[in-house]
Amino acid sequence: MSQLVSSFFKETTKPLTSGRRPWSVFLDLTLLNLPFSIHDTTTRITQNVLHFSVNYSIILLIILSLSILNHPLVLIALFITLIAWLSLYFSREEPLWFLGYQVSDWMVLVVLSVVDFLVVIWGGVFQNVVVGGGIAVVLMLLHAALRSTDDLVADDIETSPYANLLSDDDGDYNAPPTGGL
Repeated sequence: MSQLVSSFFKETTKPLTSGRRPWSVFLDLTLLNLPFSIHDTTTRITQNVLHFSVNYSIILLIILSLSILNHPLVLIALFITLIAWLSLYFSREEPLWFLGYQVSDWMVLVVLSVVDFLVVIWGGVFQNVVVGGGIAVVLMLLHAALRSTDDLVADDIETSPYANLLSDDDGDYNAPPTGGL
């Protein structure tokens, strides 16, 4: 039974964690420096959030878990809702059917969000979650604004589905068009 549960979690979380970048790259202190302008800051935040989204999500979950650590029943209830999120929303490939009706992804999203909200209210940890979430967002924005993005361009081009269009291996992309209009 435990092996079945373990394989379920591995298969469920594999697509979610595939976008996680190495922590050594994420935490490279040599790449931290002040941005030159507001435009540079917003560009860094956008690129870093897109590139390190899974890492930032993990940090958010850790900080939120720490903020409600002294409420074990709420942690258990939220862990159960996390399992529901993984199985009913993130890793589901076929349509969900309930009482003979097909349930849309939008409905699953709404129901699971309401359940999460009710668990937070029931546990009396709303303020803890708001403060923990605020701290996590500030830390993520600070990291995203201070981390240089110079090394991310090559990584993103290599993993991009448009890598063939972005590479200059052919050298012919600047050639004048042949034929007329």
